[in-house]
Amino acid sequence: MQFKLKTTDPQSKARAGVITTDHGEIETPIFMPVGTVGSVKGVHQSELKDEINPDIILGNTYHLYLRPQTTILEQAGGLHKFMNWDRNILTDSGGYQVYSLSENRKIKEEGVKFKSHIDGSYHTFTPENVMEIQRTIGADIIMAFDECTPYPCDYNYAKRSMHMTHRWLNRCVTHLEKTPLKYGYSQAFFPIVQGSTYKDLRKQSAEFIASVGAEGNAIGGLSVGEPAEEMYEMTEIVTAILPEDKPRYLMGVGTPANILENIALGIDMFDCVMPTRNARNGMLFTANGTINIKNKKWENDFSPIDDMDITFVDKMYSKAYLRHLFISKELLGKQIASIHNLGFYLWLVREARKHILAGDFTPWKNNMVKQMDNRM
Repeated sequence: MQFKLKTTDPQSKARAGVITTDHGEIETPIFMPVGTVGSVKGVHQSELKDEINPDIILGNTYHLYLRPQTTILEQAGGLHKFMNWDRNILTDSGGYQVYSLSENRKIKEEGVKFKSHIDGSYHTFTPENVMEIQRTIGADIIMAFDECTPYPCDYNYAKRSMHMTHRWLNRCVTHLEKTPLKYGYSQAFFPIVQGSTYKDLRKQSAEFIASVGAEGNAIGGLSVGEPAEEMYEMTEIVTAILPEDKPRYLMGVGTPANILENIALGIDMFDCVMPTRNARNGMLFTANGTINIKNKKWENDFSPIDDMDITFVDKMYSKAYLRHLFISKELLGKQIASIHNLGFYLWLVREARKHILAGDFTPWKNNMVKQMDNRM
């Protein structure tokens, strides 16, 4: 994997770059649609490719390990072939999913024992077997196994957890060197900065992660309930330490405004379930604010979903029709909203890139954040 930094915004730390892998170029900043189990919920691969048009999507190690299982993925020739996707894929390590199973998991130095949400069976993730699982899934970018701390989090717990994440990272690196590639293309490895919302821990973790010299670096443990101001503060501390010549990935973030503010702090890559999850509940993101399409005010509004016409659904269907689909509990409504929201997220990061290259990102960003705060 290669990363080339094109330019930096003169009034912020926003960057425009290009990541190149064996599956093609990724123009940054980028938003990665979440394809948890090898599918972006409610969206055909053809719509994903032709309408939403991301350079990279995300798959989830925990979910893919449980279903369809790595034996099936290996027989298929990896996730790319299994889901018929010829662009880039990033897999997270399963650390966040293990965090979210707090009632059904036990964390020890060796790894994490957890109970499957599907059938209650017990499994163990270690730094070593998570590297093997991600080799078998075959993503272009794979993540270190870490512990994602909750918010709020006791300082001593956060400190112990961070040091364990660092020890796990060393084990990941050692084991990855002994684990061969499976499908004839390279995989880049990203470690993850932790430290909760404690400045000294974030600084210490960022320094440790930077010292590993990986091809890219990630920031985890944010967007887990902390106020946005704390997220931005932690991001700023970490991006000041992580190397400028490597891509920076902020995991699980976030709202459109969160994304723009973190781009301004020097983040290159994002993922979040919000555009699709909120879409399935009838919330649409637009450049002029959010729409709850289930509200009665849209009942006889026959104007297009979005005049910006980013994806084919935006002008093909009216607000009144989309509201009708939601009220009628028709699956098509969720599909239309998902395509719209993902299209908007990709439009947003690509517009951000254009303005970074043009040198006027900061005023554009400030205006967009204000606009998108409206409830329509």
